[in-house]
Amino acid sequence: MDLQHLTNIAIEAALSAGNIIQKHMNTDVVVEQKEGGSTYASQVVTKVDRACETIILSHLKPTCKTFDIGLLSEETEDDKSRFEKDAFWCIDPLDGTLAFINKQPGFSVSIALTAKDGTPLIGVVFNPSTQTLYHAIKSNGAYKNNNPWNIKNTNDYLTYLTDKKLKDTPKSTEIQKILNRHQANLGLKNIKEISGKGAVMCAISVLENGPACFLKFPKKELGGGSIWDYAATACIYTELGLLATDFNGEPLDLNKKDGTFMNEKGVYYNNFIL
Repeated sequence: MDLQHLTNIAIEAALSAGNIIQKHMNTDVVVEQKEGGSTYASQVVTKVDRACETIILSHLKPTCKTFDIGLLSEETEDDKSRFEKDAFWCIDPLDGTLAFINKQPGFSVSIALTAKDGTPLIGVVFNPSTQTLYHAIKSNGAYKNNNPWNIKNTNDYLTYLTDKKLKDTPKSTEIQKILNRHQANLGLKNIKEISGKGAVMCAISVLENGPACFLKFPKKELGGGSIWDYAATACIYTELGLLATDFNGEPLDLNKKDGTFMNEKGVYYNNFIL
């Protein structure tokens, strides 16, 4: 399987979806509700989400036949092909729909190719707000706007990335303790919060605002993001030599047998090693 060739196709797909998003960024769109997790963010969908998925699939479906690749996409029912094929496309056509609806930066297109065992092979993320492309290929590095990407943690404070503000997040006291511990261990002056982004751009923003972290505690309720929220950025982190794990530091299960939600084990992204 030619990963570079497939990456080029995934990038074309992401940019095409990004063009659709950019045309609607400043317009009001009708918000619908779908089956999702326990949070409103996981239940909202728009015609833009669906249009993005349609154009992405027009690029990727031919590769499914040619290279015998499975498919998992947020707005399409899981056909379980991800358990049968050696690899599968994992697509979030518009991550951060809530931010998009509210006309706030923090939404993106996310496309990954993931092996049957959950190993991330390709990760592509496009941020329509800044027209920035991020991608990575297994054993071939990570790139920002097609240039090799090297992360530099230059801030003298810790940045906490979050979809909800800390004060509105369950277990906020426990999260604050974790942040305080990181601040002390790294010898940083204080902690700053960036909130309101989707999971994909939270993970990317960790890399852009180091030292930084993004985390979700395990919980019983369905939610916590889905496989497609983390597969692409997990590949990017791996190629940068960084950790994208569940809350307890174990590898993310990027081909879950019992569904797509990641609530049971949580997630943990950071761009520093402690």
